[in-house]
Amino acid sequence: MIAAGQIVLFRFPQTDQGRGKWRPALVLRRLPGPYDDWLICMISSRLHQASAELDEVVAPNDPDFPASGLKTASLIRTTRVAVVAAERLEGALGHLATGRLDRVRARLAAWLVADAMAPVH
Repeated sequence: MIAAGQIVLFRFPQTDQGRGKWRPALVLRRLPGPYDDWLICMISSRLHQASAELDEVVAPNDPDFPASGLKTASLIRTTRVAVVAAERLEGALGHLATGRLDRVRARLAAWLVADAMAPVH
């Protein structure tokens, strides 16, 4: 059963819609409605791609790292999101602490609101 805060595997497509590779993803929230669809965000081991204001690093010395199921320091790419049917999500690797999940959600929400408030040119 899928739950918010879980880390699962998902084949994230490339931005050009090319076939992607299996990556860990953080389950953010179930979408409302009759379908079992979930909002997820990509997790990458490429820490150099971090956006300090948006992304979240999960490091081996973090208290929730052992439960995450991640093998190395990883980056939760907050703006790399997808809506996915539950059956497309492969087995859960682990989960993150509720506080970290809340922080990722808050960063995503703040980014969306800030962008919406920007003047249109």
